Amino acid sequence: VQLQASGGGLVQAGDSLRLSCAASGRTFTNHVMGWFRQAPGKEREFVAEITWNLGSTNYADSVKGRFTISRDKAKNTVDLQMNALKSEDTAVYYCSARRSQSRSVNWWGQGTQVTVSS
Repeated sequence: VQLQASGGGLVQAGDSLRLSCAASGRTFTNHVMGWFRQAPGKEREFVAEITWNLGSTNYADSVKGRFTISRDKAKNTVDLQMNALKSEDTAVYYCSARRSQSRSVNWWGQGTQVTVSS
C-alpha cells in the first residue's frame, strides 16, 4: 500500500489549504482513510477520518467546522480541505489507512508540512 500526501505549504492565519492523498496498492473497500498531524514536540494526533464505503466522517473537536475530509473512489484519493487555518494547525500532516475492523492505523503515508503564520 502506498499513500502519497501532497498539498502542504506556508499560509497565513485565516487562509485555506487543501491536502490530497493518493492511495494505491489495494482496494480500499471496508477501509477507513484518515488524516493525522504532528506538531513539533507533540505526539501525533487524529484529525479526521472517512469510511471508504459510505463516506461517513469523524473529526477531532479542534477542527470541526473548519476542516472537511472527502474521498474520490474513482481517483482513489482522500482530500482534506482546511479553512480558517490557525497557527496551532501548524504541523506535519499524515495520510492514513486502516481496515474497518482495526483499531489502529495499518498504513501511513509520508508527511506533508503545513505552516500557518499568524
